[in-house]
Amino acid sequence: MSTLQAITLDQVVDTDHYPLSEPGSPQARAVVARARRELAEAGCTVLPDFVRPPLQEVLRQECAALAPHAYFDVETVNVYNIDVDEDLPEGHPGRRTFERGNAFVARDHIPGGSLIGRLYAHEAFQRFVADCFGLPRLYELADPLSGLVLNVVRPGMEHPWHFDTNEYTVSMLTQEAQEGGSFEYCPNIRSAADERFDDVRDVLDGKGAPERLPLRPGDLQLFKGRYSLHRVSPVRGGLARHSAIFAYSERPGVIGSVSRTRQLFGRVLPEHLAAEGRSVRGDQLLD
Repeated sequence: MSTLQAITLDQVVDTDHYPLSEPGSPQARAVVARARRELAEAGCTVLPDFVRPPLQEVLRQECAALAPHAYFDVETVNVYNIDVDEDLPEGHPGRRTFERGNAFVARDHIPGGSLIGRLYAHEAFQRFVADCFGLPRLYELADPLSGLVLNVVRPGMEHPWHFDTNEYTVSMLTQEAQEGGSFEYCPNIRSAADERFDDVRDVLDGKGAPERLPLRPGDLQLFKGRYSLHRVSPVRGGLARHSAIFAYSERPGVIGSVSRTRQLFGRVLPEHLAAEGRSVRGDQLLD
């Protein structure tokens, strides 16, 4: 067993502030209550220094070593990740296009013994995240590529305005860009019942006032990205921006679509082909 594999969860996570293994303790209840309140009010909460500072350089190095496995493909996209040739009315925000230059390292390239791999699969971490979102339970995605990924934004690239497919997003910055690479978002700009196209168009026209969220490596971010328009601003300087994305679902067995999987990873596996057409949408939003 390697030294890293021998490290316990308590040594990885600052359990003095985030007692994952003691969900009923006063400290844990206070953290969860704050997270729920901020998620309800702003659609986002950040738990600073979730990974203990002495291990944050290990976190950075591990993920930097994985970054060359990312699938890079600059695409023309819109905020809804639908076909840019879709027949939409004049002035519809979905007609606005951007170049998406971020990339993803797929789950099958991420060792289970890495810090992010161990966090993603740890039952206490999953229970804690579910508690913060006010859910009885969360499940790891059954998708062999999308469950846990590393997002890579190289200098000169950005992750343009978009909505997430999943309602609940869990991420952790592992390497800051030298310049730029800010996380910007518009809290609850739409709902499951109302797309609010006019408000989305205002943001794309530069008329909105998005929030800018300061993030540091090792911070845990919980985010309702299904309803909050968001982006990573252009990265500049000599360093790429890296962030781990922990994807969970309220139901077991979730596998991504063939088209979206191929878009993100440049490939699909037999599991994706077998699951095609079985997905169930939880809302009627455009994407």
